[in-house]
Amino acid sequence: MATTLICDEQRRVVPPMTGRQRFLAAARMRPVDTTPVWFMRQAGRSLPEYRALREQHDFMTVATTPELAAEATLMPVKRLGVDAAVLFADIMLPLACLGIPFEIRQGIGPVIPDPIRSRADVERLGFAPAAGATPYVLEALRQLKTELGERAALLGFAGAPFTLACYLIEGKPAREFPRAKALMYGEPETWHALMEALTRVTIDYLREQVAAGADAVQLFDSWLGLLDPETYETMALPYTRRIFAAAAPLAPTIHFSTGTVALLEKIAGSGCAAVSVDWRQPLDVAWARLGPSVGIQGNLDPALALAPWPAVERGARDVLRRAKGRAGHIFNLGHGILPQTDPETLAGVVRVVHGEA
Repeated sequence: MATTLICDEQRRVVPPMTGRQRFLAAARMRPVDTTPVWFMRQAGRSLPEYRALREQHDFMTVATTPELAAEATLMPVKRLGVDAAVLFADIMLPLACLGIPFEIRQGIGPVIPDPIRSRADVERLGFAPAAGATPYVLEALRQLKTELGERAALLGFAGAPFTLACYLIEGKPAREFPRAKALMYGEPETWHALMEALTRVTIDYLREQVAAGADAVQLFDSWLGLLDPETYETMALPYTRRIFAAAAPLAPTIHFSTGTVALLEKIAGSGCAAVSVDWRQPLDVAWARLGPSVGIQGNLDPALALAPWPAVERGARDVLRRAKGRAGHIFNLGHGILPQTDPETLAGVVRVVHGEA
């Protein structure tokens, strides 16, 4: 109880902050006036204005047209009052830097027509700087930087090499990505060559995002939960560390994964500023395992946001109680917003987190 009182007292002396100031202070583990909050997939199907936009344009048109991507990015800031705007994009976009064509198929997800299956396939990959291969991403960030001002922090992001490799080898989403894992175990030299190529692209991509205006960047390793600790340490973690080593001097960095309770201590050593955790372990338990040197993001169960408001409010307050007001907490869901979520519920969570309800 004393810890909570001390933290509350500290907060009372912090002057009021803008959303951008609040988010960046928490990302740097500094005192804040109140806990910052944003939601993964906040610019998406739960918003009626986004659904209206998608009636006019397909996903890739929105993601690759700067004006449309900026419009979608701003929607949740305007409606929900969140402290960060995450760029509307897709983790597959930097594959253009490697010369790899892909599709986003409705109801399926990313599809690679010519998947990576051999060392020769890896050796055929090219490298084009992000500035030339994905100029629409950088232009959207520049437009958003002007639009947002201090209202909210601007977040860029990229897919982690392991997760991108899973899609590239499998050719499409899969429950266990058996082809990808078989190549990783059976042809480690090919695997490492592919990871090297993806790491180079990701570093360049994130550097360009920061230069274009991103205040912080998040690395999505969505399929990392497929790995055991030893395999993670040898097959994925070295590349994650290199990415964060390159990006961390430029902007705060956040590591996202799900289903990775067994990997938390190793993730804490990846070099990120904060670790986004899912709902499978209480936030205070996860933070104790991560250690005091990194911040934490999370970790309300997205499905809880579908429940009646009293249950949602209890869940949000429980997350805050477990964080105890410690510096370095960014409130979020443990994964992305479910499409059927009521935006008014999300706005209510923002009010609770900000201490307005």
